[in-house]
Amino acid sequence: MDKQKRCIRYFGPFLGAQERWLNRMAEKGYRLTGTGVLGYAFGPCRPGQVRYCVEWVGEKSPESAGDYRAFLEGLGYRVLEKNVNCNLSLWKLRWRPWAERGGQLAAGGRTFGREIFLVEKDNDGRDFVLHTALADRRQYLRRVQAPWLWLALFLAVLGIGYGPPLWLLSALLPLAPALALQAQIGRLRRRERTEE
Repeated sequence: MDKQKRCIRYFGPFLGAQERWLNRMAEKGYRLTGTGVLGYAFGPCRPGQVRYCVEWVGEKSPESAGDYRAFLEGLGYRVLEKNVNCNLSLWKLRWRPWAERGGQLAAGGRTFGREIFLVEKDNDGRDFVLHTALADRRQYLRRVQAPWLWLALFLAVLGIGYGPPLWLLSALLPLAPALALQAQIGRLRRRERTEE
């Protein structure tokens, strides 16, 4: 087996697809050693030695994300940061109205380009899930859904201001993932009711 393997992939906001791919790589005997804007670096490991969970932290302030990372590492997990967007500009500053206080302005070197954590643990044969309680999982999915809803609202307002139907139609695109997440939230809510 090669000592190192490099892959170029872009998953954007598709966290589940990225998690499945990382776990398939681990099953083949590749452990994540580093990340870049589009790149992933892997080193050898025993096939199936580790498992991955991808965690959205794009709404957190730098301090809150750091505390959460320290918490995960305190549990024995290894945490790598990854970007969701591919903005390669020099001046990186973004307003995130859905974020918690202190995390609404994302700047390069702090929270910009570090919207997700790639969390690794040794494979003990059990599923790797960070949010085990249904209510926690539902709250987490709401945080993942918030940027999509804000983007749809922004594009709709832009479309109303400019008038062309193309802008209004583009506002419907971010609604697809928002609605998919809403369906998951609804399923969790139903499970909570049946398990009460």
